[in-house]
Amino acid sequence: MTRAEVTSARRVVVKVGSSSLTTATGGLDPERLRALTDVLASVRAAGAEVVLVSSGAIAAGLAPLGLTRRPSGLPAQQAAASVGQGLLVHRYTEELGRHGLVVGQVLLTVDDVTRRAHYRNAAQTFDKLLELGVLPIVNENDTVATGEIRFGDNDRLAALVAHLVKADLLVLLSDVDGLYDGRPTDPGTSLVPEVVSADDLDGLRIGKTGAAGLGTGGMQTKVLAAQIATGAGIPVVLTSAAQAKQALAGEPVGTLFRPTGLRRSTRMLWLAHATETKGALELDAGAVTALVERGASLLAAGITGVSGRFVAGDPVELTGPDGHLVARGLVNFDADELPRLLGRSTHDLKAELGAGYEREVVHRDDLVLL
Repeated sequence: MTRAEVTSARRVVVKVGSSSLTTATGGLDPERLRALTDVLASVRAAGAEVVLVSSGAIAAGLAPLGLTRRPSGLPAQQAAASVGQGLLVHRYTEELGRHGLVVGQVLLTVDDVTRRAHYRNAAQTFDKLLELGVLPIVNENDTVATGEIRFGDNDRLAALVAHLVKADLLVLLSDVDGLYDGRPTDPGTSLVPEVVSADDLDGLRIGKTGAAGLGTGGMQTKVLAAQIATGAGIPVVLTSAAQAKQALAGEPVGTLFRPTGLRRSTRMLWLAHATETKGALELDAGAVTALVERGASLLAAGITGVSGRFVAGDPVELTGPDGHLVARGLVNFDADELPRLLGRSTHDLKAELGAGYEREVVHRDDLVLL
């Protein structure tokens, strides 16, 4: 029986990992890449739109630079990404061009999709590319991303892109053919064909590292990505790149994660899952109640402490008196401005410091409860 969630999907995000595209020495594997693009072209021919989130830029840059393994230092990784990204997209352009498909490269950073002035532009870019019949190839902009400001892995990026483009389906392709109830190589383990809720994950031994050593993610990152997507109403299929054709045809291969929630504000989903916070604001009990129960904005009067280094527009954590995380939000003041504002009403602040201080520290539209 075919999976209706797959066969009915009109907009599909496919994520493929480095180990599924490269040889053992780190270069691009032409046969693997051609097999994948043939599958993507068949999905397009069947009438569905496709967005590809592709790892492999750093891995593709190793051989041209004479490197035998993925470098550990960030500058070397960025250099490899700079060389490899062009090679990767060039190959995609050639292979998909055989099917008459046009490729568009989209490189994202966290700022592109969390800051108010940027995230709408990212969504509009995807909308226009798909409207024009382009197949977007997405990757994190490793060349400029820093260790502190990055998505961290393309599994999470793919889940967030799936929500950004309002996808009907997310397919995660790796070198493992699905989710197992233990290490796939251990005797007695078996494939988990379907995950309906978080309860189905209880007791599973989910590994943190991948098998091939070329990527940054593992089964743990894929399950977390599936939870992000399904929590936003998007079904997920997790399987191997070798089974991509069967998976996208709706055959019951790999693991199907069924949706567990409804779609939510795209920007709030990014804020909850894509951002690395730059600091924290400690709130009193009254402020916590106002945020959680009344959906209010955060005012200076309800803040008792500030930590971290941040500027206006940065994401920060909001914690209660007990230290528990309550929410994330985009702050409207720099860290060095806030201490003199704490505990004071907006009326007093306006009278003493001017109208520019009569604003919320975190507006409710820039805040997501956790």
